[in-house]
Amino acid sequence: MSTIFDFSPTSVAALAQADAALALQEDVGPADGAGDLTANLIDPQRRARATVLARESAVICGAPWAEAALKQLDSSVQITWHVAEGQLCVPDQVVLEIQGSARALLTAERTALNFLQLLSAVATKTHTYVQAVAEVPGARAHIVDTRKTVPGLRLAQKYAVRTGGGTNHRIGLYDAVLIKENHIAAAGGVASVLQRAAQVAPTASFVEIEIETLAQLKEALESGAKMVLLDNMSLAQLREAVLLNAGRAILEVSGGVNLLTVRAIAATGVDRISIGTLTKDVKAIDFSMRFASEASQSYTDSY
Repeated sequence: MSTIFDFSPTSVAALAQADAALALQEDVGPADGAGDLTANLIDPQRRARATVLARESAVICGAPWAEAALKQLDSSVQITWHVAEGQLCVPDQVVLEIQGSARALLTAERTALNFLQLLSAVATKTHTYVQAVAEVPGARAHIVDTRKTVPGLRLAQKYAVRTGGGTNHRIGLYDAVLIKENHIAAAGGVASVLQRAAQVAPTASFVEIEIETLAQLKEALESGAKMVLLDNMSLAQLREAVLLNAGRAILEVSGGVNLLTVRAIAATGVDRISIGTLTKDVKAIDFSMRFASEASQSYTDSY
């Protein structure tokens, strides 16, 4: 629902360029330094081919970042994707072929794979939750991310959530209002804090208030709340909340959501289910890059 970052191809490409530059600097060091000491052992004129294999099923995500890492070291590198961004791959499938400077491919390898393994993991996990909700008859809930992201890679991870079929929550503290328990207490109550939000943040993408009881939900709705976060409620409470709401506000659920509970939560009729583990507790997808010299065509794993 946030509009601060539009995730257009142009914006994503620029983001990937910036992220890749920082990641490469972290790995290679400053421009006036020695650079990749190991890759410097290779003849600078030598060309190479490489393939990237997925060792497990996954939703491929991170192509702009992988390409940015490669092209920043070899602007003439040739990149061919065999599995498009957002598409599923199978174990041991070649997802990408690369031809270019051997030095550049070796130096960019880990950075490119790091982006692929992280962003594909987020997209894959999101896709799993989206598919689980899709199996529930009549469910309309969107799977939503949170701010529990890797520092410095929030936009990249939120892009991955979208690639996996999910929905973005606020980008940060600056683009939307999420009123939590301590905000309510400090402001003097539900009605007071909602009134204050309308005055202080009129241009916010949205104003959402977190409530913990049905009595608070009733008060929030009577105070004009248009978006409510139902925190750690039981299934029975969620069903009652949907009836009480009667379509007046967008209802979002958080807390206690996993693949064992998400279908039942979606079946209550809520609109959104936010899940911090989409970006916080991710297991990297296993990718392998294998190199072959142009002369021998003999492939070897590189680490």
